Amino acid sequence: MEDIFPRIIRNLFTRVDGPLHLRLVLQPTVVAILAIRDGLNDGRQGRLAYFWAVLSTKGMRSDLLRAGWQSVSKVFILACVLDIVYQVIVQRWVYPGEVLLVACILAFIPYLLIRGPVNRITRL
Repeated sequence: MEDIFPRIIRNLFTRVDGPLHLRLVLQPTVVAILAIRDGLNDGRQGRLAYFWAVLSTKGMRSDLLRAGWQSVSKVFILACVLDIVYQVIVQRWVYPGEVLLVACILAFIPYLLIRGPVNRITRL
């Protein structure tokens, strides 16, 4: 159990210069484009910033999460598949937790960080 977290950190950093490292640039770029598109739509329609709306509006939370998932689902799934391929090539083993962690880092986090500020800038 003690070796899990150091292994995860070590494996995350080895992805930067290993095979398929270009995906670490391309996938967040695609997600950023999707977030900009959705943020512009939100700003034009006068909606709250996405992440803030998810946290603060209970009645619309499931609809907002569903819409966000529809935007990033394909990139998230692609991130999972490519990380599985990477792990098979480099580690000869698949760690499902690391797959999900990398997919979240490459898909969800950039989406959440970009969509809200684009919305605010659009409303200005």
